[in-house]
Amino acid sequence: MSDVAVSVEVPAPAGTAWLALTDWERQGEWMLGTSVRVVSGNGRSVGSRLEAFTGAGGVGVTDLMEIISWEPPVRCTVRHLGKVVRGTGAFHVQARGPQHSALVWSEDLDLPFGPVGKAGWLVAKPAFALGLRRSLERFARFAESYVVGR
Repeated sequence: MSDVAVSVEVPAPAGTAWLALTDWERQGEWMLGTSVRVVSGNGRSVGSRLEAFTGAGGVGVTDLMEIISWEPPVRCTVRHLGKVVRGTGAFHVQARGPQHSALVWSEDLDLPFGPVGKAGWLVAKPAFALGLRRSLERFARFAESYVVGR
């Protein structure tokens, strides 16, 4: 298992940050190189499944996830079900006052390919964490101006 966690301060109330975060179909507006869609369920309950594609020009990785914990407006946990991406991910929104919050995104990944995968992760993890940090900085701006149903 390998883990990574990144957090960002969000200039929006926790409830707004939660709604922006779980607007899965719009995640591509702030998550670098990623598009997400709900493939079963309503996307807002345990058992719902999401599919995320990260890449460019049709080359990339598809990540099938199942929501295993749904605790609005605080936490969502997913299980990664793919052949390459496996493990769990969690999104945790923390209130920081009436107009501010924080988002903590964490991943606990099962690395594929044994020792080769572990060695590859040592190289890839800093770039992954940097990309995630950039995405969460974009999320903070997205959440600040988020309007439901837009």
